[in-house]
Amino acid sequence: MSVYTVVDQAELEVFLADYEQGSLVSFEGISAGIENTNYFVDTTEGRFVLTIFEHHSFEELPYFLNIMAFMAEHQIPTAHPKPTLNGQYLKELKGKPAALVERLTGSGVEQPSQLQCQIMAENLAKFHLAGQQYEQTRANDRDIDWMHQTFASIKRYLSEDEIDLIAKELAYQAGQPWDQLPQSVIHADLFCDNALFDGDALSGIIDLYYACNASMLYDLAVMVNDWCRSQDGTLVNEKVTAVLSAYQAVRPLTEVELTLWKAALRLGALRFLLSRLQDQHQPREGEMTQIKDPNVFKTLLIAHQDSE
Repeated sequence: MSVYTVVDQAELEVFLADYEQGSLVSFEGISAGIENTNYFVDTTEGRFVLTIFEHHSFEELPYFLNIMAFMAEHQIPTAHPKPTLNGQYLKELKGKPAALVERLTGSGVEQPSQLQCQIMAENLAKFHLAGQQYEQTRANDRDIDWMHQTFASIKRYLSEDEIDLIAKELAYQAGQPWDQLPQSVIHADLFCDNALFDGDALSGIIDLYYACNASMLYDLAVMVNDWCRSQDGTLVNEKVTAVLSAYQAVRPLTEVELTLWKAALRLGALRFLLSRLQDQHQPREGEMTQIKDPNVFKTLLIAHQDSE
């Protein structure tokens, strides 16, 4: 959500002319995040978010935008994309794919309460159940193969303890039967800043551009690793228990999923440790960027390994 592609007022006015969303009033870049260019856009008809996709192609983006529309239409709180005059969710801006979506109320939560964690877990379970009816599919591009490739790419930058930690975890994960787990559409990046709350009411799940078809248990673990993490970098057991209970009230976990729960927590921590190390050591250029601390997931992965 950093600004890599700079858009001026005239360019944005031309872009908006292909929508029935009024005329431009104001806009500003959003500095949080690291993947795409995002702007808040206000028009005479409403408030929106403009996303310019920096790494996705025109061919793969309909999957994400259609998921957003699908979930919104199935009463899952997500931002519905706005169609152009010819009914498409995707349009070109400065030679790149771009989309205009409704701007939801609320804000991200930096330190979610236990109640907010439970509400998020309940809605994630509903998201997973709805996603099993979604017909399009997309492979997880941050899977184990990606982890091995990324590790090889950044290994020369890492300390010996980081190399040992990651190598140990990759070896451990290779022995886990991930193909036996039930799958659905997953968010794959459901951090606290990718959900909006108005008080204790969930107003939206946002930033679905890592969504894919993969293990629902892994998705739950990714969420828990962020939402239930304490200031010292480890998980708060009471929050984890509450999240699992709230999730299972909607979608009970299978016996295999329960067996692999700790492995899923480790896999989620490994995935984000690697992506943050990659962003740190092989950053992309941008006008406004935010590199997130990889040590958060280094600490968490060590704690997960030590708890086995």
